[in-house]
Amino acid sequence: MDFGIDGRVALVMGASKGIGHGIAAALAGEGANVALASRSAERVEAAAAEIGGDARGFAADTSDLERMAALPGEVAEAMGPVEILVTNTGGPPLGEALGNDLDDWRDAYANLVLAPRVLIETVLPEMRERGWGRIVNVGSSSTEEPIPGLALSNAHRRALVGFLKTLSREVAADGVTVNDVATGRFATDRLASNWGGREEMERGAVEGIPAGRLGQPEEYGDLVAFLASDRAGYITGTSVPIDGGLLRSI
Repeated sequence: MDFGIDGRVALVMGASKGIGHGIAAALAGEGANVALASRSAERVEAAAAEIGGDARGFAADTSDLERMAALPGEVAEAMGPVEILVTNTGGPPLGEALGNDLDDWRDAYANLVLAPRVLIETVLPEMRERGWGRIVNVGSSSTEEPIPGLALSNAHRRALVGFLKTLSREVAADGVTVNDVATGRFATDRLASNWGGREEMERGAVEGIPAGRLGQPEEYGDLVAFLASDRAGYITGTSVPIDGGLLRSI
């Protein structure tokens, strides 16, 4: 299947490892020119070199909103205007409903809601002017079923989904799609940390996921590459689960 994104410029946040790296590799495999962004210049440049081709690394921390506003312009100067934006931010600290202080709540809001909004606001005018654009957010299954012990993620990721749904209706007629991915359990360092180690993570997957295993970043990348494609032009304003059957809701 020709995804129709050969030569298009994609900016993928959090792309030095894990799910973000899987997405960047999948987009590059479909011919996109990929800008990888992550906090560590060294790691993101190494990740871009691993992908090869026209991939380039950019150091950027999603907690720095001024940097988020400037990054798309820097990518455009080096590679061309951003046509595909993948918003991917790190997860907030664990905690029960009242287990985090207000500073944690403010930081989570800035990282999970404001950073994607600033990036989108920066790239959207040119997408609308060109009549084509793809925005995909790396979200969480917590927006469908809140996850115990992840109050900050449950609250703020849901807020972002509300924003994305609102936006999708406003820009659909301009050829811009806006979608969210409701992420289940994937084999990443973040999940291993939450579960207390890789062995515990793997055991939890076998016991709790109907597919009997964790998802792999390359599988995630394939889904995002499709949502970013010409073929997915009629898919917008939705949240697509990728979870091995973990969600119980319909």
